[in-house]
This record gives sequence, structure tokens and C-alpha cells, in this order.
Amino acid sequence: MGYPMETRNRYENLARQVSAIGAVKRGMARSLPADCPSGSAVVLALLKRHGDMRMSRVSELMAVDMSVSSRHVAHTVDRGWVERLPDPGDKRSRLLRLTDGGRDKLAELDRRLTAMLARNLAGWSDDDVDLLTTLLARLRDSFGDCRAHHA
Repeated sequence: MGYPMETRNRYENLARQVSAIGAVKRGMARSLPADCPSGSAVVLALLKRHGDMRMSRVSELMAVDMSVSSRHVAHTVDRGWVERLPDPGDKRSRLLRLTDGGRDKLAELDRRLTAMLARNLAGWSDDDVDLLTTLLARLRDSFGDCRAHHA
């Protein structure tokens, strides 16, 4: 496709900045406690947001292979943050459920991530933080819409 140079430069610059978000994500991961790596934190957050689900759904939502999500889930189960229950719809399957301990761990993670963001963005104005929040949500929603149209 032939885009005008100004448009191409704008999106090339945006692509570079979005790629740099990896550094932000790594910084956020470093603020997590040693007993809860980022994959385990994602499992806990998904269960809180979506409720009980099968392992296959966790894999789908994480967009990873079942072997990867299984490791993360096993880590959370071993620590008592998630429990495996019989699936009433299919006795061969298990449902994953967030425990009270898992909710407590998520609350700790939220506190740590909030404190880390507050430290790193201390020099930002409230308006800038609000604008970034709005624009990141809009960016995420744009990609969500894109996925729905191509599914």
C-alpha cells in the first residue's frame, strides 16, 4: 500500500514507541514479588475478571500454548491462590477458581503496581496520567475491534 510519507512516518514513530512498551512491562514485572511471576499474576487477574473457567479458556485468554498456561496455573494452585474443582458440565474437566488467598495476592500485586507507577510517573501531571490512561484504553479497544472483524 502506498501511504503518504507523513502518514508512514507517523505510524513508524508510533510503532517504535509501542515496541518500547516492553521496557515498561519489564519494569512492572520487576515490581512483582518473587513468589508471583507475571504469568501467575495474569492467571489470577483473568480468574478475577472472568470468573471460574477451564484451563483451555485460560490458554485462549493468555494467547499461549496449553503447556505454558498449565505451568502458570500449577504455580498458582501450589500456592493456594487457585483451586481446581470438578466441572459440573463435564466430569472429565476441571474448573479453575480464585481462592481467598488468590484475592489477597491480587490485592498485594495491585498495591505494588500502583506504587511503582506512582513512583515512576511522579513528575507527570494528573492530566497527563489521565490522557495516557484514556489513549492506552483506546489503543487496546482499537485492536479488540480489529480482532472481532477478522474472527
